[in-house]
Amino acid sequence: MDIAVAIVLLVLVAFVIIVLVRSVRIVPQARAGVVERLGKYQRTLNPGLTILIPFVDRLLPLLDLREQVVSFPPQPVITEDNLVVSIDTVVYFQVTDARAATYEIANYIQAVEQLTTTTLRNVVGGLNLEEALTSRDQINGQLRGVLDEATGRWGIRVSRVELKAIDPPHSIQDSMEKQMRAERDRRAAILTAEGTKQSAILTAEGQRQSSILKAEGDAKAAILRADGEAQAIQKVFDAIHKGNPDQKLLAYQYLQTLPKIAEGSANKLWIIPSEVGEALKGIGNALGGSKDGQFNDGLFGPGSDAAAEPAPARPATPATAPAASPATAAATGSAAAADAGQAGFPGQPEA
Repeated sequence: MDIAVAIVLLVLVAFVIIVLVRSVRIVPQARAGVVERLGKYQRTLNPGLTILIPFVDRLLPLLDLREQVVSFPPQPVITEDNLVVSIDTVVYFQVTDARAATYEIANYIQAVEQLTTTTLRNVVGGLNLEEALTSRDQINGQLRGVLDEATGRWGIRVSRVELKAIDPPHSIQDSMEKQMRAERDRRAAILTAEGTKQSAILTAEGQRQSSILKAEGDAKAAILRADGEAQAIQKVFDAIHKGNPDQKLLAYQYLQTLPKIAEGSANKLWIIPSEVGEALKGIGNALGGSKDGQFNDGLFGPGSDAAAEPAPARPATPATAPAASPATAAATGSAAAADAGQAGFPGQPEA
């Protein structure tokens, strides 16, 4: 008897434990459960502690209410210009109604994938390759609108649809790369030509301004130089007239100027004034060291006609003097200075 009672007690304890386990359920946060009573929908369990009727109520697998991310494999899609591209999509969705997600659709993830594929083909099929590559936002918006409308009765809300990759065929990729390379080369050539053009324009403008400034500087320098020379000549002229030089000084200065005519190796021809002898005679008379006859005899030689009477005025005659000495030029200039002094010019000898 004792053994039988112990067995019965053990069975009762085990039954009670099983009943308690099946009656008490804890639903985690961001989860939802559907309860069926005798095979019929009873209620939806929210997070927290819940008591069920054992062997009468049945709790279905819990559903995740958080936003889920599903990445679908690449799908071949034909564009409007008959090119096959491979497109990867990523869908962000969230279960909003656990009852509808359980009873309205058998497998909502597979349904979302198939609906995304068919909608993507419809949207991209109306675009050419270039529009498909550059209109991702437009494609994403159209996909989201269609999916959200279709999955609303399934208790699912599609928040975002993104195109992860659009891969055209390899031949098209090579053609696109060549086209892009040619376009970049064309732009580089245009930019290089524009840079060369601007550089040439700036260089020419700089040279023009430099020439203008240089010409203006040369003109101002010439004006200032001419003004300086004019002032110097005026000062010399004023100083000569203020000093009131006599005939001796003028004859002497005249003779000092004549040697400068022979300066330089390029002087092959120069003119001896006819007044050179008169200038020499005037200097001799001015010095007073000897009489006119003695000076003339020593200068022109005894019995010279030039010493006996003054030389008549004659026009200047050219003479070739490749080896003329300064003494000869000085002697010739003295006669001209003397003649100019006798003529009575106070400032300069007669030309």
